[in-house]
Amino acid sequence: MVAYESRYCKRHQDLAMDEPKPKRDYSRYNQVTRHKDENKSNQYAFYRTRQWVHLRQQALERDHYVCQYCKLSGVVTPAKIVDHLVPVEADQRLAIKLDNLAVVCPSCHTKKTHWEQRWYGTGQDNTLRSVRPINDVKTINKMMSDV
Repeated sequence: MVAYESRYCKRHQDLAMDEPKPKRDYSRYNQVTRHKDENKSNQYAFYRTRQWVHLRQQALERDHYVCQYCKLSGVVTPAKIVDHLVPVEADQRLAIKLDNLAVVCPSCHTKKTHWEQRWYGTGQDNTLRSVRPINDVKTINKMMSDV
């Protein structure tokens, strides 16, 4: 028998050390990490608005739920992530512009996030850089691939 809060019996308790902590241990993520400063708090609140939900749906339908970066390579990858070409941190005015959105797969989204951190200086503990905004999927894809 396993105790209610445990995942393993006493005999196999040492296996628990190898696993990541259950989600309940991360319950303060949104209160502490995401809302670390007012700017991040406002950004997170934006993604919970009706306006964003509607805009996101328009982008998904326009791009037919296909990753726009993979598509440039001739690969059709189903995707549900809607990403800002020019990040909101770099220019908040573009947050609600449909032509600043692209549907991306998780793999391309990760690559683009790393690229944004280098190009724009976005992300935690980074300083925003004054660089020209790039809102063209082809150009971003090329720059992501070059690195």
